[in-house]
Amino acid sequence: MAVLAEGISVIVRLDAIARLMEDDWARFVAIVPNQTLCCDNELARIGFMVPADVEAFVRTLEARGFRYVVDDKAVDLVVVDQQSGPAVECDWIECAHYQCNEAGEGALGCRLVGGSEESFFAPEGWQFEGSLSQTFGFQPNEGSDRRYRFLRNEGGIDVYLDTSTGREVYAGRTVG
Repeated sequence: MAVLAEGISVIVRLDAIARLMEDDWARFVAIVPNQTLCCDNELARIGFMVPADVEAFVRTLEARGFRYVVDDKAVDLVVVDQQSGPAVECDWIECAHYQCNEAGEGALGCRLVGGSEESFFAPEGWQFEGSLSQTFGFQPNEGSDRRYRFLRNEGGIDVYLDTSTGREVYAGRTVG
């Protein structure tokens, strides 16, 4: 079926991983900066909450020979936002919402076009209840410095005060 595409996901073709990492899955896993990796038999997905962390990981992949965009199209990997889909034209994935509970609520998933995978894959321990897919909130960069006040970092999680609600909000980080 698909791999979860929650928050901002980097979706990587497994055939590209095999080619560029010399069929050494452990070499690829070693460069994944967080615990959000999941894969089916055709795609791997790594999730992020902050665009700067996505950019850093894409640069890491490009430094190892992965190609993101050539002639305005995704090649070996693509960045997918759970709200707006692929960031660039990508003719090798299709995205759809997959039902995750009896109420019909779901999460965005991506699968290889013409692929054979028939299951929905998410990171180990992921559950829909309480996930970003269920509780998603987004604050555009413009005005965020006024609405959100940085409080602290707790074990890789940036904690902010939402001054409009008085509640703490969280953003998982993978880089300093």
